[in-house]
Amino acid sequence: MRLAARSARIAISGTAAVMSEAARLKAEGRDLVDFGAGEPDFATPENITAAGIAALAAHNTKYTPTAGTAALRAAIAAAHRRDFGSDYAADDVLVTSGGKHGLFNAISSLVDDGDEVILPAPYWVSFRDQIRYVGATPVLVEAGEAAGFSLSLAAIERALTPRTRAILLNSPNNPSGAVLPPELFRAVLALCREHRLWLLSDECYARLVYDARPYSVGAEPGARERAIICGSLSKTYAMTGWRIGYVLAPPAARAAMLALQSHSTGNATTFAQAGAVEALSGPQDAVVAMLAAYRERRGLIVAGLNALPGVSCQLPAGAFYAWANVSGALTRLGMSTANELAQKLLREAGVVTVPGEVFGGPAHLRFSYAAAPEVIAAGLQRLRTVLH
Repeated sequence: MRLAARSARIAISGTAAVMSEAARLKAEGRDLVDFGAGEPDFATPENITAAGIAALAAHNTKYTPTAGTAALRAAIAAAHRRDFGSDYAADDVLVTSGGKHGLFNAISSLVDDGDEVILPAPYWVSFRDQIRYVGATPVLVEAGEAAGFSLSLAAIERALTPRTRAILLNSPNNPSGAVLPPELFRAVLALCREHRLWLLSDECYARLVYDARPYSVGAEPGARERAIICGSLSKTYAMTGWRIGYVLAPPAARAAMLALQSHSTGNATTFAQAGAVEALSGPQDAVVAMLAAYRERRGLIVAGLNALPGVSCQLPAGAFYAWANVSGALTRLGMSTANELAQKLLREAGVVTVPGEVFGGPAHLRFSYAAAPEVIAAGLQRLRTVLH
């Protein structure tokens, strides 16, 4: 069977593959502790669910404008202003079917075959494959463990070539949980202005920061000319299955993404858009409560991982992932890859993790701590039985 050549540039998402395997094992009756899924374990807050149900009851099940309802686009612009101090208007917003969809629209519309995109490593799995899918090359810049998985402007500058088209930053980072400082974003934005590049900023976890004020480069003066902001309601509001994301972009870039979306997915789910309006415009108490719970869980899992022989883990500043260095454990167990260790933990302890290879960090495992404290404690106990 002949397939399009571009289909060979990508593979199924590494995190999606882990989730699928975990679901298969659970269906077979395996007792698993799942640290793999990058999704809140909380239910969507009731006021959001009620708004979605009300929209269904009112038969709001028809098409909307491809860019999203006027109400939701206005709510996204207003919420971004409230949370980050930006000044976007509803006309700057494109509503997408999840944050991943927004990123795909942006990369597909702004990056050409033969271009290069600077991508810090470790990186979220879909960044690399989306860049490769459009025929571009991801140019990796190491966000080293010694620097808390942050970046230096000098390292980014060294990666520039005449083919560089964009710089993609993700803060808080998946998988490391690192939060990049505002001064780095400002410097990268200035670099993009100087070299006429796009700054793609993935803000999926931007509200989930523990010890700093939430930040968006979109609030910086002049950012609207060179920055593309990709956001999502999935993690902040425990709405992963609702599939609502958004892009904030200058007019020409937004128009190109809108045209692409008009020929692919069309509008995001209509009644889910109604729920999203309530999420953004209604009470934010649930966001505060979930962040407090993640903070408690962060302390529990990081302390437990650091107590394991051959494992070290820095305290993440945002998101809900522990990015554990397992190089010592690999040596002790005579293994060469994190994937081997992940398979051993799944097979012998029923613990689901994501191997670092899929994130560009082969000495690490990612542990999602979007799980109840008792689940985390049980998982750590299982890890001890294999690693001690």
